[in-house]
Amino acid sequence: MVTPREVKRVTYSTEIRKLKKVPLNQYQYAISAGSLLGDSCLRPNWSKTNYRFQVFHSVAQKAYLNWKYEALKNLVLTPPQVYEKTNSIWFRTISHPSFSILHEKFYADKIKRLPYDIEEIISNPLSFAVWFMDDGNVVKDKDRVYGFHLNTQSFSFEENKIIQNLLKKVWKIRSTIQNNNGYPRTYIGAEDKDKFVEIVSPFIISSMKYKIGA
Repeated sequence: MVTPREVKRVTYSTEIRKLKKVPLNQYQYAISAGSLLGDSCLRPNWSKTNYRFQVFHSVAQKAYLNWKYEALKNLVLTPPQVYEKTNSIWFRTISHPSFSILHEKFYADKIKRLPYDIEEIISNPLSFAVWFMDDGNVVKDKDRVYGFHLNTQSFSFEENKIIQNLLKKVWKIRSTIQNNNGYPRTYIGAEDKDKFVEIVSPFIISSMKYKIGA
């Protein structure tokens, strides 16, 4: 009885080691990078040699979390779990060198920052859309859409200026930086709200269409 368990354990570990040698594909990378601009985070493994990708969303956004899970499923050992204390749902991947590379870009002194290749990330409309699904909202009254927020309050004013300049450079989208209770927030107003929707809407999943006022 012991032998099959031991053989299975060794095979399992070997499979994980093989996975760590395969980089994220473009689709997985785009989703991960966009989500790291938003709500997701990276956590070190026990030996601090690599990082794992971790996602939390409210139970109301279960369909959105499951979409991320399906994209990264080959790197996840345990399906999404409900954390009842905060009425949230979550999953995390195995630790992986690709996530360690993302950690170098997104973190400094354990604090999330705007990555140095932010222009490349938001040039990918999928990453841009994931960022919005994570951290964006529509500004509307009744059926009239006035614009959209990117809730960039976790970034500094200087980082928000970089975001503002890159939205103009990459997508020709004009935006303003609003003061939201003392924190900067990006606002895409009436001038370019339709252009913004045209860019991201092909990548907004059905359960998140409300974020673009649909």
